Amino acid sequence: MSVVAFPGAAGFVPAGAGLAALRTAALTCAGCELAGPATQTVFSAGPAGARLAVVGEQPGDVEDRRGMPFVGPAGQLLDRALGEVGIDRSTVYVTNTVKHFRFSAGGEGGGGTRRIHQTPDTVHIDACKPWLLAELAVVDPDVVVLLGATAGKALLGPTFRVTRDRGRLIPRVARRDEPAALQAGWLLATLHPSAILRADDQDAAYTGFVADLRLAALVLTTGRPHPPQARVDHGLVGVFDQGRTPTTP
Repeated sequence: MSVVAFPGAAGFVPAGAGLAALRTAALTCAGCELAGPATQTVFSAGPAGARLAVVGEQPGDVEDRRGMPFVGPAGQLLDRALGEVGIDRSTVYVTNTVKHFRFSAGGEGGGGTRRIHQTPDTVHIDACKPWLLAELAVVDPDVVVLLGATAGKALLGPTFRVTRDRGRLIPRVARRDEPAALQAGWLLATLHPSAILRADDQDAAYTGFVADLRLAALVLTTGRPHPPQARVDHGLVGVFDQGRTPTTP
């Protein structure tokens, strides 16, 4: 079975552009086939000087229709969790790994009007990655929170696993060859809010999600990880005032 190759977004990303120019250029991106069926490009929201960036998977049905990231049910859950750890959503730079909604048509024989989410493939992640690198290079945040497997694989590589790598601060070492890593900082992976909405025990999953975000908030407040360990130990004694964090799926 042959693998479909896409030209990727690199040829559409203007060199040295700020966020406004990147958003405008992304509207005409045809780096992969997802631009065709999607309603529009969904780029990002939030200030260019944000100290915290949140990277999700791709826009959902609501985001695709409204043209803004994280404005559907998953976005509402994210806003609530950020508020619980003392972070105002308006101060956060929010974006997605893939800028177009990938979906299949629902209904019998695929002819329905319902649009069913499909996870982006590696080819879509790779094709869209130049946008993510360019925007993170402009924002240059102190902490980048990666929501779910797609965002984690985009910036941490194909071996990334949410269940193994979530809840710990991963150094973002400054590299001259990586536009999104000009500043040393931190990466923090956690669940995607949509996974919490699908979880059998949503309360436990949400509690663990908030605990992960609290670690990011702590770094923003203190400028350093909290001792004795820079990670959330789900199900065991955590790093927050030695309190307990319930086990999450």
